[in-house]
Amino acid sequence: MASDSHEKGRNRPKLELHVPQPHYRPGDTADFSHLNIPAAGDQPRPDEVCEARETYPLCDDLIRVLGDDDRAHGPWDPRLHADTLRKILREMALVRAFDNRMYRAQRQGKTSFYMKCTGEEATSVCATHALAADDMIFPSYRQQGCLIARGYKLTEMINQIYSNKADKLKGRQLPIMYCSKRLNFFSISGNLATQLPQATGFAMASASKGDSRIAATWVGEGSTAEGDFHSALTFATVYNAPVIFNVINNQWAISSFSGFAGAERANFAARAIGYGIAGLRVDGNDPLAVYAAERWAADRARSNGGPTLIEHFTYRAEGHSTSDDPSAYRSAEEREEWPLGDPVNRLRKHLVALGEWDDERQQAMDEEQDAIVRKAQKDAEANGILGHGLHHPFHTMFEDVFEDLPWHLEEQAAQAIRERQIKWPEDKAE
Repeated sequence: MASDSHEKGRNRPKLELHVPQPHYRPGDTADFSHLNIPAAGDQPRPDEVCEARETYPLCDDLIRVLGDDDRAHGPWDPRLHADTLRKILREMALVRAFDNRMYRAQRQGKTSFYMKCTGEEATSVCATHALAADDMIFPSYRQQGCLIARGYKLTEMINQIYSNKADKLKGRQLPIMYCSKRLNFFSISGNLATQLPQATGFAMASASKGDSRIAATWVGEGSTAEGDFHSALTFATVYNAPVIFNVINNQWAISSFSGFAGAERANFAARAIGYGIAGLRVDGNDPLAVYAAERWAADRARSNGGPTLIEHFTYRAEGHSTSDDPSAYRSAEEREEWPLGDPVNRLRKHLVALGEWDDERQQAMDEEQDAIVRKAQKDAEANGILGHGLHHPFHTMFEDVFEDLPWHLEEQAAQAIRERQIKWPEDKAE
């Protein structure tokens, strides 16, 4: 019967699979003319407590505030004070200085791994400024700007990157996977997208207790293909959880372009439509637009308007990590040809246009930020770097899991320490 059925279908057209392909590969000329970049200020701004469907046209648009004239335009202009704009500019510059030094530190063998966020600084720094200080942040691994915007000490970040004796996480996390309970910054996980249901759960708990704290979480566009994304959005939708889902569409998930996560079919913001929640698509390299969109979503969540999905349309200017070589899979011209520019430079030019900034102050600020990072790096290196033996005592690997250590682990710990002291007598002080 199966054979007969096959014979009957021989004249039918053969089925084919579609394999997404990026627009440019190494050696190709980058041309982003296929992107629809609307004029700044053309996008309407609905009320924060509007019906979700009123936001759906914005899922296929691109919220922009800064125009080609470096001025703010339209109803999404957050009208921030010049002092606030300078503070944001300084923090984005600090993130960039931090990234550059940590990248060099990895190349010098001082740590095993690092991930830069060059070109994406606005998606973390500006978004954090739009939140309340006690709102809970559930980050992915490229949100160092959130911590820096909340004033986390750079030395503590570098201690964790170096996994040295002052690392508060005791060397138990991959470098760059920070956390800070004091600053409401949840522990970063290398298992991508697990932070999404955690953020929804926190938001549901906050609402069930009658609290006022909301949750904001970040995820790369590639990780929206994970099942955790669906679970988190489903629960947030059903229970109207006060949570913001920040999807950072930087065009690349390691070496896979965004088409493998579904970008060829629809914008990532459009996924909000399927869940029946509010959705916004924003120019991720426009600091004012990012701030405005995040603040809109935060006000909506705090007003019991429910969750919002924000797609930050941006570009990963450098490699995925220090383990990655982007020249192997994308055109070298893409960074320069990216039509939305650089967020740090765009905010600098805006302040200059306002008469609130100039090139001399910019240069002085850049030198100051680099000096701050250099001092923090020197202080952290006094606590040890990779392979130099300055780390937490060996026995701490058996701690902080059980309230009372089981007998068999006590025996293993004692045996391991004895063997270590025989091999490395200088460690007897442990």
